[in-house]
Amino acid sequence: MKVAYSIVLGAMLAASTAFAQSFPQRPLRFLVPFPPGGGADNLARIVSVPAGEKLGQQIVIDNRAGAAGNIAAEVVSKAAPDGYTLLQTNVSHAISTSLYRKLNYDLLRDFTPVTQLASIPFVLAVNPGIGVNSVKDLIIRAKAKPGDLAYASSGNGGPSHLAMELFKSMAGVDIRHIPYKGAVSGAADLVAGNVQVMFFTVSAALPLMAGGRLKTIGIASPRRTPLAPELPTISESGLPGFEATTWFGVMTPSRTPPAIVTKLHAVFTGALKSPEVRERLQKQGFEVLGSTPDEFAAYVKNEIPKWAKVVKASAASVD
Repeated sequence: MKVAYSIVLGAMLAASTAFAQSFPQRPLRFLVPFPPGGGADNLARIVSVPAGEKLGQQIVIDNRAGAAGNIAAEVVSKAAPDGYTLLQTNVSHAISTSLYRKLNYDLLRDFTPVTQLASIPFVLAVNPGIGVNSVKDLIIRAKAKPGDLAYASSGNGGPSHLAMELFKSMAGVDIRHIPYKGAVSGAADLVAGNVQVMFFTVSAALPLMAGGRLKTIGIASPRRTPLAPELPTISESGLPGFEATTWFGVMTPSRTPPAIVTKLHAVFTGALKSPEVRERLQKQGFEVLGSTPDEFAAYVKNEIPKWAKVVKASAASVD
């Protein structure tokens, strides 16, 4: 029996290796859970062109926006595990695990991580008229008058909402939440003074920073950004360990042959090493990453309980 099992296993491994060696024989589909033209879409398109050239096949971007990325994730979770259907996963998928009571997919069970591509950190911004010049100033002001300040978010349960809820929890402050239908509306009211605080992605905040229409007091990444090196991290400004970034990666359906995952990892991380690609992404505010599948898997496993605690503490819900 052991001999027969070894023969069968050997044949299966040989077939898998042969399939991976011939992969790909047709274009790949890369589902992006955002509409065309935004930062996530730009990231996918910038990286997919050189990755596809390395593979010898085009990687076609398929924009499937909606439901905080859950529509795209469900499609990919049900796709054949052959490497031809990819998901651009992001922090919203980790948040959705606890935010939605019912999901038609399981982020850990139904996907195989390939690599973490990049991240865009949030910056903490305030209306210049409130006289707050630092993270410590904001905490002091919020503690002096609990509930007096209000913050905008791009929507209930979204990353900018939960980033502020994480801040409130770690700082021990009470700041009222005003959800908007998108970051643009929230930004307009922040500039007008109708709300006083908001988390933005650094790429969205830069134009407003340059015009002096808002004041940024901290960045929510482990390190300062070269786009605004004078801006301190929130962690170094009084909340050690605070981190809130919008991260992006590549996943395939679970049970995709390891040899194919290895090939996909090589072409995507290879694309990220290109000086031209890195320069284009960094100019848009991305921190270029490029992790191993195991590193990305471990990162996602840590993100799920981190945001689950915030969702529970904030009582955020969308269904």
